[in-house]
This record gives sequence, C-alpha cells and structure tokens, in this order.
Amino acid sequence: MAEQEENQQERTEPATPKRREDARKKGTVAKSIEVNSSAIILVSLLFFFFVATYMLEMTKYYSQVVFENIDSVFLNPDNMQAYLQLAAGVFIKIILPFIVTIMAIGLAINYLQVGPLFTFEPLKPKFSKINPIAGMKRVLFSRKALVELIKTIFKIIIVGLIAYYSIKGDIADYVPLMDQSAVQLLAFAGKAAFILGIKITIALIFIAILDYIFQRFEYERSIRMTKQEIKEELKQLEGDPQIKARIRSIQREMARRRMMEEVPEADVVITNPLEVAVALKYTPREMEAPKVIAKGRKKIAERIREIAIEHDIPIVEDKPLAWTLYKAVNIGDFIPEDLFQAVAGVLAYVYRLKNKKLA
Repeated sequence: MAEQEENQQERTEPATPKRREDARKKGTVAKSIEVNSSAIILVSLLFFFFVATYMLEMTKYYSQVVFENIDSVFLNPDNMQAYLQLAAGVFIKIILPFIVTIMAIGLAINYLQVGPLFTFEPLKPKFSKINPIAGMKRVLFSRKALVELIKTIFKIIIVGLIAYYSIKGDIADYVPLMDQSAVQLLAFAGKAAFILGIKITIALIFIAILDYIFQRFEYERSIRMTKQEIKEELKQLEGDPQIKARIRSIQREMARRRMMEEVPEADVVITNPLEVAVALKYTPREMEAPKVIAKGRKKIAERIREIAIEHDIPIVEDKPLAWTLYKAVNIGDFIPEDLFQAVAGVLAYVYRLKNKKLA
C-alpha cells in the first residue's frame, strides 16, 4: 500500500499523446454517468411534455377499439399469434418514439464526452476484477468509492429537499381537488410532476457538471507518468524505424527548404544540364573561395534552375564540373583548391555577362 502511494506521488508529469492513445484503446476515458442520466431525464420530461397528448390519444383510441370489439374476440391457438403481433404493433406505435429519442440522446451524450470509440478491452476478463479482495478494496477504500457515496447522499438530500418544498408550496391547492373530476386531478398531478421533475433535473445537471469536472481530474490523474516512464517512452519512440524514418524525412524536407531559400543569393548555377544542378556564391572580399549553397538531382535540380531563372541568375552548362561539384562538395562548404581554376573560369564568364548587361 505504501509502495503504491509512493509510486502515485512520483507520477507528476502530464501524460504524453502516446499514453493518452494507449489509455483510450483500453477504454480509459473521462466520462460521467451523471451527465448521461441528467440529460436522459431532461429529454424524457420534455418529450412527455410535448408528446404526452399524442400518446394518450393513441392509447385512448386503441383501448376504445379493443373494448368495443371485445365480444367478437375469440382466442385460440390459431389466432393467438396474430393478436400478439397486433398488440405489439400498437405498443411500438405508442412507445417507439420515446425509445428512439432516449437511445439517440444517450448515444449523442456519450459521443460528446468521449468521441468515437469502439473497443472490447474493458470486457476482457482480468483477475483484479474478479478477485473479491481487490473488489472490496475498490468498493470500501478507494477515493472514487468515497466520492460516489458522497455524491449519492448529496443527490438524495437535494431531491428530498426539492420534493419537500415543492409539495409544501402547493399544499394549499390540494384541498380543492376533492371537488374536481378525474381528468382535472390527472391534469393537476401531471403539471405538478412535470414542474417537480424540472426542478430536480436542474439540480441533477448541476451535480453532473461537478461530477464531470471530477471525472476529468481523476482521468488526468490516473494517466500521469513518472519522469522515468517518459524517458522510456522516448527511447521506444526513437527506436521505432517508422518514427526514425519520419524524423529523417522531416529533417530532409526542412534542409531542402532552407537550401531553396539560399538559391536566389547565388552568383551562378552550374548544370549537367538536366541531371544535376549546383548553385555557387562568391563574394571576393568576404569569402576565401566560392561556396556551394545548393545542389540537387532531377526534380531538385529542376527546381534550382527554375528559381535561378526567376531571379535572373546565370545558368552555365558544364557536365564534368557539375558532376564533380555535386559529388565532391557538400552544401555550405567551399570548393577545394583543385577546382579553383575550373570554377574561376565559370565565374569570369558570368562576370563578363554581367558587365555586358550593365554596359
């Protein structure tokens, strides 16, 4: 017990996305049953308020048909099934709208709380669930059980007080009921029950909001992680080949994007002409030698040429030099001494073109 408490105290770090996803797959989500219950009660009250007249009229109509034709009904094994089907059809016509409405609101509230989730994990047998000792500990000693007990007592008290004061406030209206008809009594009882139900439902909704906040807190607390667990998870993620491949792909894309942003600063682009392209930059007083600021093959080379054309950067076709620069010099490095003469010839040609344009 002390070890468990110590482990719980160590869980100070918020859950990672992977931990949350794993918990969700196991059916561990933040969900309040009180939200479902209060929503269903509220919708039921509103349903009967707007649809009760239709249900009573349907019941009255079919009851009248039955009693008017009761003398012509003869039950026997041959027609029993037909009468049962008829009775079931009538029952469905009256009750089905209510059942569909309650099912729809129940599914909607569940979806709003936990989103789309379908898993059989909570149904799998676990020894901790069938172990009576562990069950007694959960029922008697867990904080969740204590909260449920307090919540139940609080609901009983709230519902009792609301019912008491509602009845007490309407007690003066009860005496005249002795002189009223059965229909008037039924109407009064229905109105009083509806008002009482709304008051109780409002109180239950308030309790449901508090319970949902508590459930969210408990959920976040239950999936907290220790620093060691986070380190182990990071190690597992880093060791995943798919994760590594994804990281490398992102890194390559970022490097490619940065490289393309450098191309407009180039002085010349040397091409193969279609296979490779290498962009060079040289500032005589600032650089000891020309520098490769971008290079690539095929589609990347094509994009480098497009950017060069857009920014009026000279493109020089030199197959041997382009291949040599592409293979021998990394992006951001200065060209080696053995290539000075070849590159100097290209730069001299570019400068002559620039001077002609300026002239």
